[in-house]
This record gives sequence, structure tokens and C-alpha cells, in this order.
Amino acid sequence: MASPTSTLGFRDVLQTPAVKRLWIAQISSIFGDFLAIFAIFSVVTFQLHGTPTQVSMIMVAFLTPFALISPIAGVFVDKWNLKATMIGSDLVRGLLVLTLVFVRDLYAIYAILFVMSVFSSFFVPAQSVAVRTLAPVGGLLAVNALMSQAVQSAQIITPSISGLMVDWLGANSCFLFDSLSFFVSAGLVYSLTIRRPTAGPAAAPSSLRASFAEGFQFIFTHSAISFVMIAMACGMFAVRCFGALLSVWVRDILHSDAKLYGLLNSLIGVGMITGTQTLRRFAARISPQRLVVYGLAGMGAAVLVTAAFNGLIATGLGMLGLGFFAACNMVTSQTLLQQETPQAMLGRVTSSLMSLLAVSQVLAMLFAGPVAQSAGIRNLYFVSAVMLIGIAGFGLTWLRRPQSTAAAA
Repeated sequence: MASPTSTLGFRDVLQTPAVKRLWIAQISSIFGDFLAIFAIFSVVTFQLHGTPTQVSMIMVAFLTPFALISPIAGVFVDKWNLKATMIGSDLVRGLLVLTLVFVRDLYAIYAILFVMSVFSSFFVPAQSVAVRTLAPVGGLLAVNALMSQAVQSAQIITPSISGLMVDWLGANSCFLFDSLSFFVSAGLVYSLTIRRPTAGPAAAPSSLRASFAEGFQFIFTHSAISFVMIAMACGMFAVRCFGALLSVWVRDILHSDAKLYGLLNSLIGVGMITGTQTLRRFAARISPQRLVVYGLAGMGAAVLVTAAFNGLIATGLGMLGLGFFAACNMVTSQTLLQQETPQAMLGRVTSSLMSLLAVSQVLAMLFAGPVAQSAGIRNLYFVSAVMLIGIAGFGLTWLRRPQSTAAAA
């Protein structure tokens, strides 16, 4: 059954000038971000010859602010001017990434990434509110899908481009482009007219605490929501253990360089696009909860293939499979959250999920590097595969309990 938010298609919503400009700003910013992130991984791995722990700490620095600040940032975004918040965040991040041109100290790189993510923690919820405000009636789902596809498309295109740019022009070319992309995004946002209902009086601290408590109570007392969030967090932990050290896998196991690292990351994006496009066929025959579980199992199988055969072809197939099943898992999980969560609580539930996913990824970064150094990266990949498949198996047995309880009632 089509929802009221899904009556318009991509062409329809892009006829709204404000939506088109926000979408272009998203493309510009995301494309630059991916270039810079992959360039940083290349610099730390292939120029600074970082250890697995040092490489994994890149994502720790990047994700920690999302884990700690995201739930609180959303509260301030609701009170602040959206345009000012987004433009200010873009301008500061554009200046920060520009400093990477002059920096090759590992801890300085960590610090710059950390501060950039602090500002991103405010930009992301502000952009989400802007999307909801600017989307035409019946076009919210299409606008969100466009934003999501911009990320997936960037994941396909930018790793290979980043690898070539680092190889031919040096990593600084990626940092300069990313800085420019932030300024372009700020200019496009400045051209928008964003009007939303005036916020009421600021809530007292006790009211804020009560709001958080109400959101968490809803999450933990609704089995579908809690299942999706726990499954996504556990799955993200295992996948991040795998993905954080992919550059080290390329260097030490495949004995290759930044160009292959970029290509393999692009294959993940190709798999995600393919999975998103074919998801409707599966959704017509399989319940959403089971699709989430099957997605986890498929991700585990893809990692297992990569670790078991540890060759170039197996790694490529593993990247495609990982992206395909990750799309099935993530898109279905997001849809479940939207369907099961009341509109008044969607912001709190979504921000809680963002924080939980960030925490799981930070923990994975802290876990992956030391384990890879002590036990070997291949054994770490085996552990990741077993975790994903084991979570999927637990999920299948867990799903039967609510169904039987509901039937008995």
C-alpha cells in the first residue's frame, strides 16, 4: 500500500527548485567527503605506513562525535535557524579540511577529523529537517531516496577517482576538492528559502530528560523497533571490523596499492545499488523482519568468502555481496522504523539509532586493530563473518517468539 509520502517520483520532486538545489548540495558535499576520507586512508596506510590500530583509529576519530553529540545536537537544531546551522557547518568544515593539505602528523589528522564530525553532527539533523520542510506534498519518500542514492553513487564513483587522484596528483588534490565542495554546498543552501513553524518556548532541562526517557521507553517496549536497532548495531559492529582494515588487507594480503583499494570500495557501492533495485521483489514474498535477518546472513557469507579464499577475485565478489546484502538490511530496517514509529517520536528514535550505530562502529574500530595485530587480519575477518551469521541465526529464533505470543493472545 502506497503511503501519503510516496505519491511523487524522482522527476516530480526535482521540479521543485529548492529540492533540486539541496540535492545538488548533497551530491557536492558527499562526493568531496568520500574523496577526502579515502585519501586519508591512503595517506595513513601507504605513506605513513600506519599499523592496523592506527588505520582503524581514523574511523574512531570520525565516528566518536556522532556517537556522543548526535542525540543532543538534534535538540539544538530544532531551536536554531536551519540555514545558518547548515551554512556555518559547511564553512567551518571547508576550512578544517583545507588544513589537511599542510598536515601529515597522524594525531593532527585524528583531531581534524574529530572536529569536522562535531560540526557534521549538527549539519545532518538540520539537513533532515530541511528535507522535510522543502519536500512537496507526497514527495518526502522520493526526496529521501534521492539523498540516499547520492551517497550510494558517491560510494561507487569516488573511491576509484580518489585512488587515481592520490596516485597521479597526490592526496592534497582530494582535500582541496573536498574543501571546495563544502563552500559550493554552503552557497546552494544560502540560496534556499526554508520556512518552518516557529518553535515553542525552550523546554526546561527536566522536560528534555523526560523527552529522552519517553523515546527510550518506546524503543525498548516495542519488539519490532528494538529488534531492528539491535540487529543493525550488531551487524554494523561486525561489518566495521571488516571494512576498517580493508586498506591493510589490500596492502598486506593482496599486495596492492591505493588504486585497488578504491576500486574495491566502489564495488561495495555497486552491490548496494543492485540490492536496492532488487529489494522490491524480495519484499513482496518475505516479511521485513526476515529480510533484515537474511541481509545479515548474506553479509556474513560475503565476508566469509573474502577471508576463506583471500584472493583478488574472491575479494571483489565479497565486496559486491557485502554491498548487496547491506542494502537489503539497511533499507528494510529504515522502512520498518518509519512504519512502526509514531510521527511524534520519529526524530528521537532516529537520533537514538544514529548514536547507537556510531557507538557500535567506534567499538569495532577499537576492537579490530589490536585483534588484527595479534591474531592476523584474516582471522579477524573470520570472526566478523561468524558474528554476522550468528546474529542472523539468533534473529531467526528470536522472531518466532513474538509471533507465537501474538498468536496465543
